[in-house]
Amino acid sequence: MPDQTTPGRAAGTVLAGVRAMLPALQSGDARVARAVLDDPEATIYRSVNEVAELAGTSTATVVRCAQKLGFRGFQQFKVALAREYASFAEPSTAEAGQPTSALERITAMGAQTVRDAGTLVAPESFDAAVSALHGANRALLVGVGTSAPLVQDAAYRFRVVGLDTEAPADVHMQHVSARLLRQGDVCLGVSHSGATRETADSFGSANSAGATTVLITSFLRSPLAELADVVLTAGTREVSFRLEAMASRLAHLAVLDALVIAVADRDPARAETALDHYADVVAEHRP
Repeated sequence: MPDQTTPGRAAGTVLAGVRAMLPALQSGDARVARAVLDDPEATIYRSVNEVAELAGTSTATVVRCAQKLGFRGFQQFKVALAREYASFAEPSTAEAGQPTSALERITAMGAQTVRDAGTLVAPESFDAAVSALHGANRALLVGVGTSAPLVQDAAYRFRVVGLDTEAPADVHMQHVSARLLRQGDVCLGVSHSGATRETADSFGSANSAGATTVLITSFLRSPLAELADVVLTAGTREVSFRLEAMASRLAHLAVLDALVIAVADRDPARAETALDHYADVVAEHRP
């Protein structure tokens, strides 16, 4: 699996980077990360000693955790966190409790989630995914639960630009289709947690068949990431009512859309021909 870019290094993606790295951190570092995620605003004003005490670890561990997240030390991490947190204060244009407050807050978070995706995904991994899809004989897209609508939509759009794509809705058919893949094919899976058993089954069969496996997920380290040839990590920041999983769909949808456009750009003639056929068919179904 290709190396991934350290999530915390990109401006504006501090909390998303912490969340994406969390499963890969050792116990002491993980406790520091959880202390930050539990109260990001308070972390800005805490000393390294205070964070160490909260996390039940040493100051050296706090500094090391910040470095693993891509910063020179804890102070630089706090500065980046302060800048990010300031940009996501409650909207000042609507009073708390008003419906428009929720609308402004969630749409602002959604916009930032998409921006996060653009900085968290490692460019070399994205290029590898595009190359695999562009050269694929056919592509199988797999995902269950709330990831299922994303792969269904993406399969439709990949087919419209000329890539032979399928996305069976039934998990058994996903698994069967993965077994029927061959070398030169691609199995692209979407999983927020990176731990979906049914998608792991499809990836295992696709690997055995010699196909290339590509994963879009929210976490840098996960069981599915260990199975995938290419991993595109698009983590998310958590919002009210624990809607992190829902927010991740926006990030994953953005990555899928970018893959469709990039694949089309690799072979404009193929994409144009397929789009012409699509336009003709759609015209036939309109009065």
